[in-house]
Amino acid sequence: MPEKTIHERWREDNDAVTLIDAHHHLWDLQANYYPWLSDHPEPNFFLGDYDALKRNYLPEDYLRDAMDHNVLATVHVEAEWDRADQVGETRWISEIAARYGFPNAIVAHAWFHTDNASEIVTQQAAFPLVRGIRSKPVTSASPDTMTSGAPGTMQNERWLRGFSLLEKHGLSWDLRVPFWHLPEAASVARSFPSTPIVLNHSGFPWDRSEEGLRAWRKAMETIAREPNVHLKVSEFGLRGQAWDYESNRRVVLDAVAIFGIERCMFATNFPVAGLRTDYNTIVTSLSRMLGHLSVKDREGFFWKNAANFYRLDIAGRTA
Repeated sequence: MPEKTIHERWREDNDAVTLIDAHHHLWDLQANYYPWLSDHPEPNFFLGDYDALKRNYLPEDYLRDAMDHNVLATVHVEAEWDRADQVGETRWISEIAARYGFPNAIVAHAWFHTDNASEIVTQQAAFPLVRGIRSKPVTSASPDTMTSGAPGTMQNERWLRGFSLLEKHGLSWDLRVPFWHLPEAASVARSFPSTPIVLNHSGFPWDRSEEGLRAWRKAMETIAREPNVHLKVSEFGLRGQAWDYESNRRVVLDAVAIFGIERCMFATNFPVAGLRTDYNTIVTSLSRMLGHLSVKDREGFFWKNAANFYRLDIAGRTA
């Protein structure tokens, strides 16, 4: 047992932000197998070179990164553990949570288009901490290379049958696609209005040109029309570019205006976001960007909305 769990590290200074981190990862590369972090490098990783991530990132590392703020709870999102053992990661994270007091919810992995989709979703749903599934659909590298209805895409009938399992098990979906696929995702949300969906990483506004941002905003407006879709305001890193406050502030304010603060939640995407900046910079920057909001709206953004979406029991931690 570590010297202090996440819930015992409370700071009284005025700069500390009380938060729920709705999206982070942990991994032990010596004990477990993550192909992308070992022997199958991802050549198209959205931040470019990610060699700095090829090291263990364990609860002690997260606690060190988050030490300047008051983390009420965290949500662990699948980190592309070996797909031949999809339930293994959930089992390992559940053991970590029992020892350290976090993560407090798990977004597990299951393919929707495979023969064993129902079996895997059922197994994942049996873990008490599992609240949702992240299953990345097949996507295109650019808007002009999309193939409608191809296997593994959001328009494929087999994929949609697998997706329908979420409602059966009371699970949410973490949606991670480039913004040009958001109209497709909106159609999925419309077809399954009882399934809570949360869009990861601000919809990936990778193109910060005026034309690129217009296209991103249009796609975000399309999916935001579906009331069951929420947003993680997170991961503003860009390939080959430094973390820039003003550029990211524009994205944050646009995203919040499109979705409404009541459907937005804070997340760090650590340690991946650490390729461009540190944990404290993310928290303090978002706090500054949204400093004009009421106390109620800030609390909603930084922790209450995530607690509601992921059904987190944090009674006694916010007194």
